[in-house]
Amino acid sequence: MSVHIAFLLASVVLDVLANVALSLSTGFKKKGWGVLAIALIMAAFAFLAVAVQGMSLIIAYTVWGVLSIAGTALVTWLFLGQPMNRTIVIGLAILILAVVLMQA
Repeated sequence: MSVHIAFLLASVVLDVLANVALSLSTGFKKKGWGVLAIALIMAAFAFLAVAVQGMSLIIAYTVWGVLSIAGTALVTWLFLGQPMNRTIVIGLAILILAVVLMQA
């Protein structure tokens, strides 16, 4: 695996964690979670910046966005009780299909 792909995947993980921390901050009422969310998203973008040095921006950003959205949906469903219905699953599948088609 390319080091740039590893940085991209690390950026996705950091973004998902940032989204969870943001949710747990309840609109920044819980300052610790809010500060953590900011730190995590800054780290995620730093890793993404390294990733785009070895791949095209459009591919990196699209993959990052889709995996971050799908990861956030999955993690918040599993751990925070957010809804996951058929419409959401179909929407995520369409996003993933779009990324696959961009690679073709």
